[in-house]
Amino acid sequence: MAEKKAFYITTTIPYVNAPPHIGFALEIVQADILARYHALLGEEVFFNFGSDEHGVKIYRKALEEGKTPQAYVDEYAAKFDALKGTLNLSYNAFTRTTDPHHKAAAQEFWKRCHVAGDIYKKNYQIKYCVGCELEKTDSELVDGKCPLHPNLELEVIDEENYFFKLSKYKQPLLDLYAAYPELVVPDFRFNEIKKFIENGPEDFSISRLKEKMPWGVPVPGDDSQVMYVWFDALVNYISTLGWPEDEKNFEKFWGTKEKPNGLQMAGKDQIRQQAAMWQAMLMSADLPQTKQIVIHGFITSGGHKMSKSLGNVINPFAIVEEYGADALRYFLARHVHPFEDSDFTMERFKEVYNADLANGLGNVASRILTLAQTHLPEPVQVELVPYPEEFTEALNNFEINQASEYVWGRIHALDKKITTTEPFKLVKTDAEAGKKLIVELVKELAAIDLLLEPLVPETSKKIIDAIVANKKPETLFPRKE
Repeated sequence: MAEKKAFYITTTIPYVNAPPHIGFALEIVQADILARYHALLGEEVFFNFGSDEHGVKIYRKALEEGKTPQAYVDEYAAKFDALKGTLNLSYNAFTRTTDPHHKAAAQEFWKRCHVAGDIYKKNYQIKYCVGCELEKTDSELVDGKCPLHPNLELEVIDEENYFFKLSKYKQPLLDLYAAYPELVVPDFRFNEIKKFIENGPEDFSISRLKEKMPWGVPVPGDDSQVMYVWFDALVNYISTLGWPEDEKNFEKFWGTKEKPNGLQMAGKDQIRQQAAMWQAMLMSADLPQTKQIVIHGFITSGGHKMSKSLGNVINPFAIVEEYGADALRYFLARHVHPFEDSDFTMERFKEVYNADLANGLGNVASRILTLAQTHLPEPVQVELVPYPEEFTEALNNFEINQASEYVWGRIHALDKKITTTEPFKLVKTDAEAGKKLIVELVKELAAIDLLLEPLVPETSKKIIDAIVANKKPETLFPRKE
């Protein structure tokens, strides 16, 4: 029996200094749809998620709340892991950066970069954004503040730390970008990182003084320093595979230098870390690069960036509690652009829910299966059919909205067919012709259901179960007034 093709996908791992928000739900739902799709193609999927648990933001938050950092991160990591049930996610690894194996892997990675001559120590002074956990140059600031966190004052760090020689990798990174023209999707994001590297990347700090910020992975051979959060966190993409001990599993899923296999999902504020810093670190440690990095936009609310002060933060747990996981998955799949910023308001969500789910998919499935239950003596025998090219091409290009658009086009066409052929009338005047038409409708619903499985898995299961039982399902999406 031939070995299954291996498919590896990871999200970024969220910083556990606040509860999960709708923006991160977007990234993990996108990744889950792709993971389920590849599993349905018969591939062996490794889907990684986790939590980034070190750094100054978490250390300060824990102190504010009168907790130890470990107790604080345990509490918030559990909230992120709860997304698995809430959003019906299929990830098979939840990697915490406080896990002992991960910390050992991060230290081994450090040692390899050090042996390569890419880590050195120096005194320096920089402007630092705690919100980004990144150093900022004057050219990146707007009115003296980080444009992503204008509410935070920049801090000045003046100490002796270890640095990674990113400047050494200017040409190797440009060569990598030229050799792999689809490394970063979409193109306009790839152009951003190319320009950043062409301008000459600067070395970046990878440690902090332990006496000032003790919450981090200890630097090998120097008890006075802990790793800077980014250096430690990025290693989770491979520590989750059992690296460095489990070389077989690592090579199977992450790939080789000749054939990289890792797919990463990340937000537009992460492109430097994922497409430059991480790729240079992999080169330094003599490990395979990432195969592809998919960059999504932000979710705004009412045209504004979500913030607690504006009161427009959308809580995914609250939406799922009222509307169900598949309703939120559907909206994020079809009505949020995979690469550009998109707006989300509860008014728009409710409007879409009623139109596309309650009156759309839910109504079509109910009408067809009511006809089947009433007029067919036994369940319709349905066959597995290959995914249509329009669907596979969209998902292979990470255009989840286009794949969803195609599926709902099929649903609308099926709804129209019911309206024009009027099977509920035909079966009364010509029973055989009516039954034949109902069978056709059930088969088309089953074909659509296969396409629904990666997008709205719970609803897909309810529909196929109802087809097999030849019974009308309970209301899939109750209308909201």
